[in-house]
Amino acid sequence: MLTDPWFYAAALPAVFLVGLSKGGLGGAAALIGVPLMALVMPPVQAAAILLPILILMDIVSLFLWRGNRDTATLRIMMPGAVIGIALGWLLAAVVTDAMVRLIVGIVALVFFLRWLASKLGGAEHRAGHSPMRGGFWGVVSGFTSFVAHAGGPPYQVYALALGQEPRVYVGTSVIFFAIVNAIKLVPYFALGQFDAQNLAASAVLMPLAPIATFAGAWIVRRMSAATFYPFMYSMVFVVAVKLIYDGLSALVWPA
Repeated sequence: MLTDPWFYAAALPAVFLVGLSKGGLGGAAALIGVPLMALVMPPVQAAAILLPILILMDIVSLFLWRGNRDTATLRIMMPGAVIGIALGWLLAAVVTDAMVRLIVGIVALVFFLRWLASKLGGAEHRAGHSPMRGGFWGVVSGFTSFVAHAGGPPYQVYALALGQEPRVYVGTSVIFFAIVNAIKLVPYFALGQFDAQNLAASAVLMPLAPIATFAGAWIVRRMSAATFYPFMYSMVFVVAVKLIYDGLSALVWPA
């Protein structure tokens, strides 16, 4: 695999795009990694190769966004995320990636349409913290992150509606997913996904990770709130369309 040019043709842009997302840019780039690499390898193998790289990106992002966080969001959502990861581990052999992507895509699309309706009506929706809502979306985010690396949209359903200052929103999401990805290492090891070949591929791609992450953070730090939130909601829409398309394609026209 390490001598296959098609591996690098898919993996290098995948890592760069995911790094932009990890730096705080968010959106569809976060979900492109596994599908792009899956063009040249099995999706499960692609996810296993990406996970150590994601953790390196998390470390860089934690440094870049240090001091920016909303403790209440983490306190409310994190326990649910742990439960969601455990459910993903238990149901890994039953629930397919296609099913998860379709469900997450529908949720994200409804979320975007709700925001768009409020904008067109002249009153953008803002919500306060809710342990019940936050716990529920934490479970969904942890579950979908484990089985399909698609934990972003469920997290955004809860967190974007809080209307946090962009730096606080990004810093909090960075901490949330850094913890989620670290926890995921345990079940991934248990499922036998970290063999020598996959770890070698991860090591080869890792130098690109901090470069892409710094680039994403550089872009976000220069965005105002008036630009950041419409951009993020637009990316939620792009993500929703992509997930729905991927899920329906795999279910209706399985390979």
